[in-house]
Amino acid sequence: MPIPADILEDPYEFQKLLGFTITEWTHDLCELHQPMHKGLGNRYGIPHGGVYASLLDTVMGYCGCFTGSKDNLKQAMTLSLNVSYLSRPKGKILIATGQRIGGGARTFFAEAKLCDETGEFIASASGTFRYRSN
Repeated sequence: MPIPADILEDPYEFQKLLGFTITEWTHDLCELHQPMHKGLGNRYGIPHGGVYASLLDTVMGYCGCFTGSKDNLKQAMTLSLNVSYLSRPKGKILIATGQRIGGGARTFFAEAKLCDETGEFIASASGTFRYRSN
C-alpha cells in the first residue's frame, strides 16, 4: 500500500541522486527501496559501500522521526553510525529496513538491515541520532 501523500515529504536532492523511494513509514519503522543502477557502482561494478551506509543511515533516521504529517516534521542528525558489510547483492533492488529500538526526548537508537529482493543479507547497521530543534 502506498504511503499517503500527507505523510511523505518531497524527495530531497541526495534522494534524487541515489534514486531510492520510501515504501513504508510508520511509528518506529521505515523501509526504503533502492533500484540498482550503474551510478552506484564502485570500480568492481558492485554498489559502493558508501551507498549501503547512506541507505542504512537514512532509513534509521526516518524510523525515529515519524509524525504522521509532513506539516509537523521531525528531523534528526546522526551522532554515530556503525555498519557491518556481510555480502554483495544478487538481485536488482536494495531494501533497507530500519527500526527505532529506544531513546528519549532528545536522542534515539536504531538498527537497520540491508537485503535485496532475493533475500540476500548484505549489511547491517546501528546508530545513535539526535532530534534537531527547529
